[in-house]
Amino acid sequence: MLQFITHPSEKYSIAEEVQMAIEGGCRWIQLRMKDASDEEVRNVALEIIPMCQETDTFLIIDDRVELVNELRVSGVHLGKEDMDPMQAREILGPHAIIGVTANTAADIIKFKGKDVDYVGLGPFRFTTTKKNLAPEIGLEGYTEIVKDVRAAGVELPIVAIGGITEDDVKPLMATGVNGIAMSGAIIGADDPMLYTSSVMEKLLGIPGK
Repeated sequence: MLQFITHPSEKYSIAEEVQMAIEGGCRWIQLRMKDASDEEVRNVALEIIPMCQETDTFLIIDDRVELVNELRVSGVHLGKEDMDPMQAREILGPHAIIGVTANTAADIIKFKGKDVDYVGLGPFRFTTTKKNLAPEIGLEGYTEIVKDVRAAGVELPIVAIGGITEDDVKPLMATGVNGIAMSGAIIGADDPMLYTSSVMEKLLGIPGK
């Protein structure tokens, strides 16, 4: 699976980014506007909700639990400094998707038995789309973390994130992660729609995924 994470761009509006990702076959969007006001996020969300509804695309919003609840989108992604995911679950109910951020195996194992839906594990490598970055994990790091997490009996889906490009898809998926998240590589491509489509082809061509 591929999650596309929006990021402000000089070239495209966020709605244009989302449209190109969807046209390329992506069916999971994270609206991430860290420095924007709730009103700005709400306005963009209202622009992209119809696109997502028409194509059965999951739309999650980064951090803003109250907005997720108000707009009735698919769910929320919570960073380490954001609301506790159990509190978010109480607000959003049983059907919302709740994703959490992790940088280590210990970060993931602490969610054993908790009602969260996936973990965004990163960064794979350095990325300019995120401030206060944790140390890079790399391919060997993902292999070790997945092994440790599964050995601890935690079956949460793990989504790799952080500076990932199309060329990283197959080697990353071979580490045992369940999906990838991309932002800059798609937005910065000559043709973001075609780039997304190529990434989706690679993901769909991996046996068992």
